[in-house]
Amino acid sequence: MNWFQKLLPREEKFFDLFERHAQTLVAGAEALRKLLDGGDDVERYCRVVVEKEHEADQIAREVMQSVRRTFITPFDRSDIQALIQSMDDAIDQMNQTVKTITLFEIREFEPLMREMAELAIEASRLTLKSLPSLREIAAHAGEINAYAEAVVQLEDRTDQLHDDGLRELFHKHRRNDPMAFLIGSQIYEHLERVLDRFEDVANQVNAIVIEHL
Repeated sequence: MNWFQKLLPREEKFFDLFERHAQTLVAGAEALRKLLDGGDDVERYCRVVVEKEHEADQIAREVMQSVRRTFITPFDRSDIQALIQSMDDAIDQMNQTVKTITLFEIREFEPLMREMAELAIEASRLTLKSLPSLREIAAHAGEINAYAEAVVQLEDRTDQLHDDGLRELFHKHRRNDPMAFLIGSQIYEHLERVLDRFEDVANQVNAIVIEHL
């Protein structure tokens, strides 16, 4: 049955939807980085992240609907669902970061937070660059594997920045402003989770490659 399915025309729109969703990840990560510059533009860039999260949700719903309606999909339906869900989780986590910032009306941020957001931008751009390779998995397996390894390295670097950031916050606020430490630690936690979700995306892409080689 598998060889027969390979002879049938497959639905290509899933690739377009994946790539459109990845574009929202890049835009969301870039807005997240800009809002961490602080000041008067925080609310503006928070709104951008929220808008991109809504846009991404719509794309994810379109993918799920197409999975149910399409006879021949480019790879297993469960893999399509898992990939778009992992991508949606990444921008959802950016939105969670924004919610915390908005809730506590934070307008000043630590340098290491900005550095973590830079890594999120890098991970999002790697994801956008890599997804077109799924159109021809066999020809691009090496590139996809390199992408997954690169995102893992970014996530490892983020873990270190998270720990360094918490240490700095503790020394800075432990005596005079414990609430600032608690709020700052939440922002660091959310930023770390953003990279965790990008690693989930990379792992899911890599799993699809392994299954189809």
